[in-house]
Amino acid sequence: MGTEAEAEAAEVVESVSDLAVQDPPGEEFSAADLRWVKYASSEHQRDDVALIPYERMDAFIAGECSNPECPTRFHIERGRKRDRGTLREVRSDDYLLYRMYWCSFGPENYGEGGTILPSRKYRLNTRNRAARPQSMRGCTCHFAIKRLYARPSLVLIIYHERRHINKSGFICHGPLDRDAIGPGARRVPYVGSEIQQQTMSLIYLGVPEENILQTHMEGIHRYCGSDAKVDSLASQYVQKLGMIIKRSTHELDLDDQASIRMWVDRNKKSVFYYQDSTDTDAFVLGIQTEWQLQQMIRFGHQDLLASHSSFGVSKLKYPLHTLLVFDSRQHALPVAWIITRSVTKQDTLRWMKALTERIYSVDSTWRIGGFVIDDPASELDPIRDVFSCPILFSLWHIRRTWLKNIIKKCSNSEMWIDTIRSLPLASQESSGTIEGYHLKLKVKAYDDSQLDALQRVDWLVHKLTTELHSSYWLNLYADESGSFPEVKAEYIASTSWHRALQIPDDAVIFDDKEPFSAKVTSQKDTSQMWTVWNPGSEFSLCDCSWSMQGNLCKHIIKVNMMCGPRKDFQPSLSFQSFQRVLLDLWQKPMDDSFSLDLSVAWVMQMQERIQKVTELATADGIAEVSNRLPIQWTNKKGRKVAAKRTSPLRVLPHSNGIVQKDFTPKKNRKRKRLSTVSG
Repeated sequence: MGTEAEAEAAEVVESVSDLAVQDPPGEEFSAADLRWVKYASSEHQRDDVALIPYERMDAFIAGECSNPECPTRFHIERGRKRDRGTLREVRSDDYLLYRMYWCSFGPENYGEGGTILPSRKYRLNTRNRAARPQSMRGCTCHFAIKRLYARPSLVLIIYHERRHINKSGFICHGPLDRDAIGPGARRVPYVGSEIQQQTMSLIYLGVPEENILQTHMEGIHRYCGSDAKVDSLASQYVQKLGMIIKRSTHELDLDDQASIRMWVDRNKKSVFYYQDSTDTDAFVLGIQTEWQLQQMIRFGHQDLLASHSSFGVSKLKYPLHTLLVFDSRQHALPVAWIITRSVTKQDTLRWMKALTERIYSVDSTWRIGGFVIDDPASELDPIRDVFSCPILFSLWHIRRTWLKNIIKKCSNSEMWIDTIRSLPLASQESSGTIEGYHLKLKVKAYDDSQLDALQRVDWLVHKLTTELHSSYWLNLYADESGSFPEVKAEYIASTSWHRALQIPDDAVIFDDKEPFSAKVTSQKDTSQMWTVWNPGSEFSLCDCSWSMQGNLCKHIIKVNMMCGPRKDFQPSLSFQSFQRVLLDLWQKPMDDSFSLDLSVAWVMQMQERIQKVTELATADGIAEVSNRLPIQWTNKKGRKVAAKRTSPLRVLPHSNGIVQKDFTPKKNRKRKRLSTVSG
């Protein structure tokens, strides 16, 4: 930054209160746009610091990622969080939220030859379809942010190492890296992890090569100008990557068990648990990529985690168990895959602990709000021990099996179902989302010419970590970045719930003379009418082709949405479960007892979570919610105006747009999500 910047950085302050708040103009800004001073305290030894508004934190991170000399992405290496009121004495640099961001080319060094890297070639493994460059270069660039305890609207940035160098002091990535890609490094275009993952995803999904090349070049041009040499090298890169992917194979060894051992050894960053098959131990393989880890932290915190269990029991060598989170559109994202036949408490507890330990190493404050299971035979003790959260049961598996049986054996239905339930039921929206993941997984897993490969574990791992992973990565990237509008539109409409929202209310017709059925006018052909039997129930059946295959169709969901406010229909089973939980809490404690205090605390915690979910579901986007997040605090003498009290009862919109009475908290503390892409 020059002599002038170094002279400015020589200034030393001993209190954060002495720092001026800086707010550079523009959508993004970087360290070069800030004035840095040295800060010395018992915790910090003359670190470079700057103070910015909390709401501009994402703009700073985005600006640092766009550094033309060292383009990169920063991932959350670790984080901590504390609530207000937990500190008796508050220092000027105490935090509510602490996160350490590290350049995604570090901190590990996967290069050969020690700390000084050899010529960095893009060594694409021809025997591994999930080809990736050796991107971990041992970069030491990292900074930390502190959302101040005393002033929550401000963030203190502490830059521990601003240079993108390795431990030996050499620039280790970017256009200035002399050892990058041989002697022609300065003329070779930079290919970051995001651009590479995007290109790989498009190749796996079968997009034409000319479209892939155009998209790849657009990404390259963001980091270096356009000229004939750059375009030629970018074209060669896309052609080579496509050729390697097409020629690759899942078989690293003729023996399946040996092949899996080799894959695990080569992909340690994507394996959170591995237990080889022996005479005493069952085979267990837990897979989670860096991107899946980030999405699990991002969408799983204080939200639902769902289990899609026992896929391929009769066809695959080992069944597949998937953990799902729900993104901002309530679409299911696979964030971990577990391949095993073992359902014992001991094995389940082991891989669950390994998974959460990996998450806590990045964010120690991460917690889920609830765990959804779809198999009544699932072991509940490991879930309670590891996640310490409520457990819900999803009916999608039972419903699908039941409908297939009805279609095969029954010509006419008037259908009433009585079930005994020990767990509260998950909603129709989440059940439909899990079913949507199941159908997509089924198409990807069984649409293969190599039928004999179903009995090989390496083939299943290969499918998950290449085609399926790339598909979900591209869907979320298209949705959040605005790129690939066709992919985004298809992704939004990929669940029956979202398709049902496009059906107008006047297309649903109820007939009092036929209380056990409803009619839905087709949106493609208005002369076509679909009949939904047993409306208002999780076990409704429609005569459309999609429902006749046992799937949850948009017509059933729309009819059930319309049944909510009608007095002649019972509430859904999931809402009845919710009412039963509230009644149990109300009836259980004795008046003026300790149990009553505990029940009140539970209800307050529950209503706060309900308010957060409702506010996010009814908002136009996450930005609308995040704009209301910063808490306005007065000076230390106390508040001059009393806070407005919220009524314990407020009208809340139901998930299907129906107004219901429910509880709300006094204050919304919705955690702001940050989208980070790990390198």
